[in-house]
Amino acid sequence: MLKAQMNSDKLAVGLSTACVIHCFFAPSLIVLSYSFLSFSVDSELVHYLILLFALPISILALGLGYKNHKETSYFIIGITGLMVLLSAVLFSDTLFGEAGERALTLIGSMIVAYAHYKNHSICKQMECDCHDNLKSN
Repeated sequence: MLKAQMNSDKLAVGLSTACVIHCFFAPSLIVLSYSFLSFSVDSELVHYLILLFALPISILALGLGYKNHKETSYFIIGITGLMVLLSAVLFSDTLFGEAGERALTLIGSMIVAYAHYKNHSICKQMECDCHDNLKSN
């Protein structure tokens, strides 16, 4: 179970990073590209797809982490970050505008990444053999 938690924490941090990269670098790609690429990069579908993967993976990793170390604060911090990301995607057009969406995405992604980093760190501090197994693979 600890190995699954570690892998899902790493994947969730990667998804948070992908979210930030997409949010901040998509406008540059749009300016430098032609219409086909700009449509596919700027599509709201990308936001929904990233969130579709990030939510279950993050919830799984945070839940497994809580089961392992019983530290509720990082679970709550992670869920809060996911709620910020969800609100950025769902309410950005009507309430926040483009700048607000970017700010919420950055804040939410950083919160989620922090929670997963702490989840991963606590796992490494526990006396388990999952880290030795990962190094040998």
